[in-house]
Amino acid sequence: MNEMSGKTKTKEQQGKTYTVALKKNNRRFFFFKKKEKQLNRSMAGNTIMFVIMAICGVFMALPLVMILNNAFKPLDELFRFPPQIFVRNPSVDNFGDLYVLMSTSWVPFTRYLLNTLIITGFGTVGHVLCASLAAYPLAKHKFPGKKILFQMVVLSLMFSYSVTSIPNYMIISWLGINNTYLAVILPAFAYGLGLYLMKQFMEQLPDSLIESARLDGAGEFRIFFGIVMPNVKPAWLTLAIFQFQSMWANTGSGFLRSEQLKPLQYSLYQIVGGGPARQGAGAVVQLIIAAIPITFFIICQSNIIETMTTSGMKD
Repeated sequence: MNEMSGKTKTKEQQGKTYTVALKKNNRRFFFFKKKEKQLNRSMAGNTIMFVIMAICGVFMALPLVMILNNAFKPLDELFRFPPQIFVRNPSVDNFGDLYVLMSTSWVPFTRYLLNTLIITGFGTVGHVLCASLAAYPLAKHKFPGKKILFQMVVLSLMFSYSVTSIPNYMIISWLGINNTYLAVILPAFAYGLGLYLMKQFMEQLPDSLIESARLDGAGEFRIFFGIVMPNVKPAWLTLAIFQFQSMWANTGSGFLRSEQLKPLQYSLYQIVGGGPARQGAGAVVQLIIAAIPITFFIICQSNIIETMTTSGMKD
């Protein structure tokens, strides 16, 4: 009986000990939970953060607002010091000056715009395709020298354009495509940053998805264009934005000698270099140069945000 009562007391003591420990754990959990609630921002904190972000957004938007206003400023406001952000007496004379200036020039303004569209369009599409086609085997295939090739791509990102400008010019001259559109478009195909980004993003795709497509009889190109590219849409859209902005601002200096092949950025330098009387027309060209990349960015940004929400994949 004594042994049984001893065992009963032991069980009762164990139950009490467990109950006390459970209460302590609940208190600790409640304590930490209360601390987590204290870490959350209040309404006043959210308001302060919103005000700070709004101020930063206004400062970042000021250059774009000033470019828009400069296009409608008369010459006396353009040369006013200190410069004013907003126009006081809006006028469209700058647009008329640009039209007269370009209509009387040897090369019309539309020709510069067409050259820029050709260079930017083919350069962006070609770079995205070449980078994606080269990144796919590096990410999803095994072959000798794979790591060495990727290390060479990463190493090429350390060199600036000024370091490789002379070798690029020698290669373009050796190919015999100098003073042509290809002299500016072809080097854009081999930019290493796009290959690096696409390779890192393609590695996140599950191998089982590609293997199942192969078992169904799909070829490599069908897998690439039908499975891989739709699932890495955020990556190549982001890459297209970066490459579009880079190609749009290309002046073609060093490669394009013919005036009929010069891009729009070159015409801006020509207009501004003509003297103070052309500053109004130059402000209009700045607006045109800035408007198209911003529009392209806004369109692609909406697609990126929409795709990011549905592109998570796991094995």
